Amino acid sequence: MTGADPARRSQLLGLKLAALVREHLGSGAPMQPGTWPGGAALVSGDASWVLAEENPQRALGRALAWARQHGSVALNVIAEQSGGLLARRATHFTVPPTVWSVDGRRLEVALAESFPRAAYVDPALVHLAELIERGGADVVVEHGVLTGEVQGLEVCRAVRDAYTDECRLEVGVGKHDREAFLLMHGGVPTVDALRKVVSTVAGHRAPGAELHPLNRLGAERAIRSRLLREPTLVGARSLDVANPPVARANLKDAVPCVALGEDPDGEPVVVVCSTGIDLDVVPWAADARAALTGQAARLVIVVPERDASSITIALAAALRHPATVVGLPAH
Repeated sequence: MTGADPARRSQLLGLKLAALVREHLGSGAPMQPGTWPGGAALVSGDASWVLAEENPQRALGRALAWARQHGSVALNVIAEQSGGLLARRATHFTVPPTVWSVDGRRLEVALAESFPRAAYVDPALVHLAELIERGGADVVVEHGVLTGEVQGLEVCRAVRDAYTDECRLEVGVGKHDREAFLLMHGGVPTVDALRKVVSTVAGHRAPGAELHPLNRLGAERAIRSRLLREPTLVGARSLDVANPPVARANLKDAVPCVALGEDPDGEPVVVVCSTGIDLDVVPWAADARAALTGQAARLVIVVPERDASSITIALAAALRHPATVVGLPAH
């Protein structure tokens, strides 16, 4: 099906969804097909049905928004992959969607999966944090990966060579950039070489800088970097980098990021940063809160002021423990 043109593929996915729902509800069930990017959707009675085919792990928020748009009381999400993750995220809502997996032509309720086990930095790499600091970058650890960031953009990463067992700091923005730097400077970059990279990136990431690839990447992490320095912008006393609920796959994808801290009363606060109209940021953020603190801690979702949409606010209010959406003004 992946080789079909978009219109044909959309039609095939619609037929697939209709067949699955008809098998589950019975041949006489009313169905009103709809359009849903990356899959298919339909309404049957007071319920919406969504087939999450593309990028299913980020589909729940979009499905919730679609169901709201169509006035549905109930939402059913069918996912052949990532069903356990979606089922876990569904539990964060006052009216939880039902997530289904597929067994042949039969639908089965997906069971919520556990959070991944905590990962820690390889002890042999810990000493490289000092080099990162001396080079002028911020030390960041997520899911056991030690990196250095400048205004939220990763500029270096501590690695252990799988073949030689060598521990080194690779400098550069992204894998290919790090490989090029390694060829030029060898396995142990000097502090001066790292400082030059940090200085270049900092110039492009500064407020008001002209558009450049170095300030288009990781915009959500630039927001987090700002909040770590100015936690009072979200009513926090202090904030630190925290693990996302799922490790980031690569540097280029725009994925929310997390900070954890305390409010002025010493109560925990979880802050999730995102950019654009990210319809999945609410279930993603609720999952981050559950992984870090449980369900009831204060949750703040921070986006640029222009991106604080009504649907994000509505979904945040639909959580069992509602979140606050903050639109952050530009510097």
